[in-house]
Amino acid sequence: MAPVVLITGSSAGGIGGSLVESFAAAGCIVYASARRMESMDGLKDVGDIRKVQMDVDSDDSVSTAVKTILDTEGPHRYPDQQCVTPVLDVSLETAEKTFQTNVFGVLRTQRAVVPHMAERKSGLVINVGSISAIIPIPFGGIYAATKAAVRSITEALYNECRPLGVNVMLIEPGGVRSNVYRYSIAVQRYELPSNSLYKDYIDSIMARIYSSQGPSSMKTDEFAGFVVKNSLRPKPARYLSIGAKSTFLWILGLLPRSFSLWVIWKFAARRNAPAN
Repeated sequence: MAPVVLITGSSAGGIGGSLVESFAAAGCIVYASARRMESMDGLKDVGDIRKVQMDVDSDDSVSTAVKTILDTEGPHRYPDQQCVTPVLDVSLETAEKTFQTNVFGVLRTQRAVVPHMAERKSGLVINVGSISAIIPIPFGGIYAATKAAVRSITEALYNECRPLGVNVMLIEPGGVRSNVYRYSIAVQRYELPSNSLYKDYIDSIMARIYSSQGPSSMKTDEFAGFVVKNSLRPKPARYLSIGAKSTFLWILGLLPRSFSLWVIWKFAARRNAPAN
């Protein structure tokens, strides 16, 4: 019987959409979900892809979608909410929204799905974190905080699922090119508050917003293929980290903390060039 995969955040052109296409191409039955059905219109017509509407910020939406899938069929992945701005400039509303999607969305979906995996004593939970959970990059502190929470949740869940027969995998990518910023709250004509202490760093902040979209970043289909290959093994890896600068940041995380933070500040934060 073909493996059944639920992927959230399945917008075409993003990491989720590429995972949908790669799992389907590998012979899985894939339930692709997103808040807006139209965001999945561009998914390639490959394999067995079934689209469902699911908003991970809503208990009712998650419960309804999971029930629909279970009623039909008897691993999964979550979307991201980006937040790139200095910690002191982030509105509480934006911070709460970022945590709601990146952290509570993960918990909400796991609570709906894992008990059914436990009944069968099989299944794989894939949580997508970020290498920034290891070394928070300046001007991305709130996002990094959510991914640090995902890391802790995933590692705790890994142990808690041992007696249940359910596998848990954490993926912490570096730079992966996707359309995530098209939907991001961070890029809607981004401007610092008028009283910001970081106006001299606006160029670095904008560079941070688009840092994962550069030519050195891994393509989404390449990333998805690597994830699918590793997750469909009889014994899936517990941890994967791939993508631009992932090795650099992982190694940096092993060094003395004060030195690591100094390096990342020099690497990621530069004052604006003087105006001519």
